[in-house]
Amino acid sequence: MANDETLWNGLARSLDYLESARRILDKIGTTQSYPIGKAVALCAERIARGGLIHLFGSGHSRMAVEEMFPRYGSFPGFHPIVELSLTNHHAVVGSNGQRQAMFLENVEGLGQTIVSNFRFGPDDAMMLFSHSGTSCVVIDIALEMRRLGLPVVAVTSLEHSRLSEPKHGSGHKLFELADIVIDNGAPAGDAMVRIEGLDVPVGPGSTIGNTAIVNMIKCGVAQRLVELGRPPSVIASELVAGRERSKRLFEAAYDEFRESTRRL
Repeated sequence: MANDETLWNGLARSLDYLESARRILDKIGTTQSYPIGKAVALCAERIARGGLIHLFGSGHSRMAVEEMFPRYGSFPGFHPIVELSLTNHHAVVGSNGQRQAMFLENVEGLGQTIVSNFRFGPDDAMMLFSHSGTSCVVIDIALEMRRLGLPVVAVTSLEHSRLSEPKHGSGHKLFELADIVIDNGAPAGDAMVRIEGLDVPVGPGSTIGNTAIVNMIKCGVAQRLVELGRPPSVIASELVAGRERSKRLFEAAYDEFRESTRRL
């Protein structure tokens, strides 16, 4: 069994991650309130008018898409677009492996092909998640949204993106194409904790930032929709709403989502 010193050394590095996560949250709170507020206003306005906020992220940015909807404390109005060929990471190697996903997200034209499957309305908007802001698929989608005249919200690491070379033939990075840019606060390279004996850091931070931003937007939009007389159909646990009401709330949210996305 490990002795106390060994246990403490491991715990110290674990606590380093928590401290790094706190710095991300503090950075978002102190520097990103204004763009998050702009995103809240845009999303609430579009949803209240019957529009949809489409969400897309490749790789691990998919987690932010699913964090927005559907889950407890979330509501329709947000439309997750998940492309399994770009986000199916559990196989790692072999069929549907990581190498294929990383290759595909930098094939130009794939983004336009993905969004060509949907019909976008004049009151819609797009929210794109990308730590690097350089993958070709998100640049494709951002360019297509600009062509359609729809606003784009980008959630990205500005530190990482500014240090990265563009991969798309247009020469653009995501933050250069967005109407609203929200910095997820993660450092260049994403991983945050240095360990003696390793020459590269461990413990990525973008998921912490993305999750906080998504839920800040979600809460702000709910408040604004209530103020507009359009309270959202929120999915709630039976521990909060009771078993029968929780079931009704789930069904109401699913039915509303079905109706709002039927035109797609």
